[in-house]
Amino acid sequence: MRALVQRVTRARVTARGPDGVEEETGAIGAGLCVFVGVTHHDDEPAARKLAEKVWHLRVLPDDDGAMNRSVADVSREVLVVSQFTLYGDTQRGRRPSWVEAARPEHAEPLVDVVVEHLRHLGATVATGRFRADMAVELVNDGPVTLLLEV
Repeated sequence: MRALVQRVTRARVTARGPDGVEEETGAIGAGLCVFVGVTHHDDEPAARKLAEKVWHLRVLPDDDGAMNRSVADVSREVLVVSQFTLYGDTQRGRRPSWVEAARPEHAEPLVDVVVEHLRHLGATVATGRFRADMAVELVNDGPVTLLLEV
């Protein structure tokens, strides 16, 4: 599994329905916006491990401004958005290959495990909508952006 993690001052995601109307599906204040990608060999233990890494990732500032705190220590707010394009392969040609991205039937339950495990740990989690056309708005704080892999 892969996660692109951004420290944010705020973030929100809207999903466009079949009627073209956008609906806000999740929003957070200060915390982490986490884009989650799943590949074929990923499983529930990997999903729980990714949630643990996000929960304990020390990228939030302490009183001196150093990145010494995690969402477990401070904000507890996380926005999780599924992102199959994290497994896009651009090494050849101009069109990304999606061969390494898991099919939705495999990926969706694992993204749900990440969300549920974060909630179990104590996070306030907002989400996007799987298989929807989404728009994500965020204010990257820092900017701080990290790629996690488990």
